[in-house]
Amino acid sequence: MKNPGGALTHCCFSSFSLLSNFGFRISSLVLVFLAAGCGQGAGKPKGPPKIALVMKSLANEFFKTMEDGATAHQKQHASEYALLANGTKDETDVEAQINIVDQMIAQRVDALVIAPADSKALIPVCKRARDAGIVVVNIDNKFDAAVLADKNIQIPFVGPDNRKGARLAGEHLAKKLKSGDPVALVEGAPNAFNSIQRKLGFEDAMNAAGMKIVTSQTGYWETDKAEGVVAGMIREHPDLKAVLCSNDSMALGAVAALKSARKLQDAIVIGFDNIAAVQEMMKKGEILCTVDQHADKIAVFGIEYALEILAKKAAPADKETPVDLITGESGK
Repeated sequence: MKNPGGALTHCCFSSFSLLSNFGFRISSLVLVFLAAGCGQGAGKPKGPPKIALVMKSLANEFFKTMEDGATAHQKQHASEYALLANGTKDETDVEAQINIVDQMIAQRVDALVIAPADSKALIPVCKRARDAGIVVVNIDNKFDAAVLADKNIQIPFVGPDNRKGARLAGEHLAKKLKSGDPVALVEGAPNAFNSIQRKLGFEDAMNAAGMKIVTSQTGYWETDKAEGVVAGMIREHPDLKAVLCSNDSMALGAVAALKSARKLQDAIVIGFDNIAAVQEMMKKGEILCTVDQHADKIAVFGIEYALEILAKKAAPADKETPVDLITGESGK
């Protein structure tokens, strides 16, 4: 006898197979709501709105914390919306993110909350989502204003002032240095708005304090890449007094490189994100400070705003979220 649920099962597992082939991680919640999405054509009444959360690498503790915060929020508001949480394998895997968004368009989600891997390259696919009637909210890494204007699209940004946060960390570092001390910057991905803003914030603080920025290179947000970059910086500039890293994952790499060169006591490391590993290293004095942009709440802020737009049909606008300096001395 024919299985009456066979078509649904085939649809859902085909979708899952396609997602898996792209090599990105998908949360267990997604399977439940993929099944719901596959059955939309069966004449069932529409349930609560489906919100797709698209992040970068869930191997990065920052984005795992973001996912956990969003999942906990959805459980507390299960009657208000369904959540599809997705992340890529690598921090800069732009194509995987584009594929995820295309799949979410095919699933006919009501809203897309995205932390883009690239501030420019993800705009066209998000425009496709908007053209399909999907509310799009940008979190964490702001879309490029010029490209948005060129595509004639407005996408609200919900997130922190990264330049302000980096400047706070840089100013705290400057108190430990002397004017003229040589320092190095480790940047994030070159086309990421938050990377650019954090670099500018570090430069603001270092230039104001009279420090000498001797080199600035990208570590592409990743620990291993940053370790290699910092190792090269140390060889070229053995008198470095500080390494300013645009995220905590790269700060871990900087510490590893300094330890290998036996220079951890000679150079101060700072980061950005306030992940647990860095909290422990601040207690040990291996990292001076970091910046908390509240990873557990960023996605929630975006989800709540998407729900507000869906409910009120209001014109979206940017919303700034909190950013705080975290130091080893204060513990906050």
